[in-house]
Amino acid sequence: MTRKILHSLNPDSYQHPFDRKALATLQKMPGLPLLLKKINEYGIDRLLRLQTLGNEFRVNSRNFPKLHNAFIETCKILDEPVPDLYLYRGTGHISTYAIGVEKPLIGVNLETLEWLEEEELLFVFGHEIARIKGKYLTYQQLAVVMPLLKNVISSTTLGFGGLAANGIEIALYNWIMMAKLTADRAGLLACQDINIAIASLMKLGGLPGEYLTPEVIEDFTQQAREFNFQELEGLDQVTKIFSFMAYQIPWHVMRASELLKWVETGAYTQLMESDPAQPPPQEATEESENVKDWDFLGNW
Repeated sequence: MTRKILHSLNPDSYQHPFDRKALATLQKMPGLPLLLKKINEYGIDRLLRLQTLGNEFRVNSRNFPKLHNAFIETCKILDEPVPDLYLYRGTGHISTYAIGVEKPLIGVNLETLEWLEEEELLFVFGHEIARIKGKYLTYQQLAVVMPLLKNVISSTTLGFGGLAANGIEIALYNWIMMAKLTADRAGLLACQDINIAIASLMKLGGLPGEYLTPEVIEDFTQQAREFNFQELEGLDQVTKIFSFMAYQIPWHVMRASELLKWVETGAYTQLMESDPAQPPPQEATEESENVKDWDFLGNW
């Protein structure tokens, strides 16, 4: 399959409106700039990078060609400089990450290598490249260390109390969930086949490849189409918050639902056939209508 190279791809061109809204909410949280300053002073970026360099296998064309080739192709398609890629031990499910604000790198676990076909790797790598391309890593890394910092944040040394810290944490985890919807779009732009994207999401949800029969895929796709994102608006505010505090849950049905909508409305095709350096006007006009119900952090 010959895939289109998306020269000068603008991250705004595929950003999900829920992501845009949640990020704006996070950035308005009191105390966030001071918290990020402290994170920088603690050298968290260097620490996370050191953990990878000292604990994982660096991938190249000789040792893991399947991973390397798919990674190089993904970076080429999305027009992003190639960061370092690392492989780490199995966890029982597919797991990936991107770290490094100043010098990004990407890590994938053994299940990513063993469970995914090369075309599906494009989707997963595209998802992680989106974090780098969108300059999301500062906030992503904050989420990684937030549980360890909660006691510090609650002290007077940072100048604000535990309530403010908890508000930032809620806004942060909510944004991370919404940012996955943007990253999935980048994954689709990389693999350029919605069927590959859906299969990848099913495997991310924990289903090994031998169970992906046509019947199972068809039923999953129907389930995703029936999922109504707006039904969450009917939940109590606290319940909604708890839903996204577990931000590491894959939420593969919900994500597939949003990705299918992007394709079936024609927005994906419109982007593929247009100048990828320019954001599509359709997203801007739909944002206020689609996102207004999702500001459920206003009381925090």
